[in-house]
Amino acid sequence: MTGPDLAAIRAAADALRGAVIETPILPLASTRWDGVLPDCASVTLKLELFQQAGSFKARGAYLGVTGLDAAQRAAGVVAASGGNHALAVAWAAQAAGVDALICMPRAVDPARIAGCEALGAQVALYDDMAAAFAAMNDAAAKGRTLMHPFEAPHMTLGAATCGLEYALQAPDINTFIVPIGGGGLISGMACAIKRLRPDAQVIGVEPFGADSMFQSLQQGVPVTLERVATIADSLGSPLAMPYSFGLAQEYVDRIVRIEDAEMLRAMEIYQSTLRITAEPACAASLAAILGPLRADLEGRHVGIIACGSNISLHRYAELMRAL
Repeated sequence: MTGPDLAAIRAAADALRGAVIETPILPLASTRWDGVLPDCASVTLKLELFQQAGSFKARGAYLGVTGLDAAQRAAGVVAASGGNHALAVAWAAQAAGVDALICMPRAVDPARIAGCEALGAQVALYDDMAAAFAAMNDAAAKGRTLMHPFEAPHMTLGAATCGLEYALQAPDINTFIVPIGGGGLISGMACAIKRLRPDAQVIGVEPFGADSMFQSLQQGVPVTLERVATIADSLGSPLAMPYSFGLAQEYVDRIVRIEDAEMLRAMEIYQSTLRITAEPACAASLAAILGPLRADLEGRHVGIIACGSNISLHRYAELMRAL
């Protein structure tokens, strides 16, 4: 088995203790879910949206920043992101006393820009994500340490601590449904889950408009998409990359795809049942069990994850008008 072993995952969990939150799980067993959920033995939700900086990415970002040597700390870090990774790096850098530069597209949700600045990061705005990535690479060439959003061992390890935590919190779950952006979350969670419970299923979820991992698994090599078209910006990676792809190839049982409209419907259900204001990526696992997986889950103990939610009320209302 490749990727981090249980000893490394447990060591990472120990390193994170006191810095990140052991996020709670919630059995979706109240009567308000009657007629909504599929006919399975149980559904449990992990509330990772309550994590530091609002998403699972805080785990890996903290491991990455605190793992820098003295010279790297002095030079600072840089990341390009329009979403949860930006906030996670800003938070981790502040926690570690390291300077952070975050390169973001101008069109990003203003709440995310403000969130990064409130955490002490320098924010530089560019016309689009391609320009933001170019600026990130330039800053890295000048000495800052580049913090990749998913293709890094520390990001996989951080996600693996989430998988370990979930599996220990809910030992009855035998089917885990995990959203996929670049693959950092599912590669780490699946690695940890399969090491603890080889018979458990791990199923990935991608939007049809950003299905780089689905296509990569079909073709057997990492694929780059010609275009990304989804409302789920946190799941909008245009490519799969070798490290996270290899782990997904080894540990993920299959991937299903969902429409943007299915995520919007799941967002509305989270709001009406739990009063959770979920971003599209946060609702992807729920959308999958209500949609393409619904008929496959009979008798299964299902675990879904609300992986993060950094969305302004303005952006949320704008999206929900499409329902």
